[in-house]
Amino acid sequence: MPAPNPAALDFLLTRRSRPAKTLGLPVPDRDALAPILTAAVRSPDHGKLEPWRFLVLEQGAMPRLAALAEARAIALGGDAEKIAKGRGQYDAGKLAVVVIASPKPSEKIPALEQTLSAGAVCLALLNAAEAAGWGANWLSGWPSHDRAFMAEAFGLEPQEFVAGIIHIGTETAMAPDRPRPDINRLTTWVSA
Repeated sequence: MPAPNPAALDFLLTRRSRPAKTLGLPVPDRDALAPILTAAVRSPDHGKLEPWRFLVLEQGAMPRLAALAEARAIALGGDAEKIAKGRGQYDAGKLAVVVIASPKPSEKIPALEQTLSAGAVCLALLNAAEAAGWGANWLSGWPSHDRAFMAEAFGLEPQEFVAGIIHIGTETAMAPDRPRPDINRLTTWVSA
């Protein structure tokens, strides 16, 4: 019989992201962030390729990234809404961890599995931040899918991409929970 961990299961059953706009100061310092990052890299990593890396955006980097997102939106002919959405998370951001998917050449481990591993790191990072008592939110936004923005803002190599941007801080307002999926509608049991 397995040994249950009711506290961990209860955390997973009740955890929820905090809206990034409700995250304020203080944010974790480097010492407080270290165990959160350590927990995140315990994600499944088939072949031990480490097909991801972290870029920690501290508050001082946010104005540069907001301006870069705005400039890129203008260069793309974006309207006011696109500009605002591009700037938004950086204007409001206090600390964020960019999880960069960095697939490695491998004959044994498909690129898709490496991408899924980067997504698992994002969720593990989100959960670890919340388990450590911080509010957290996994965002992306159009700039994180724009090759020119990613290269200039984050120094990404051509094969790399942003898997997610995890904003971490102190929750300043309690947001209501959202409706959750109907497990019975989404589950098929196969017995034979």
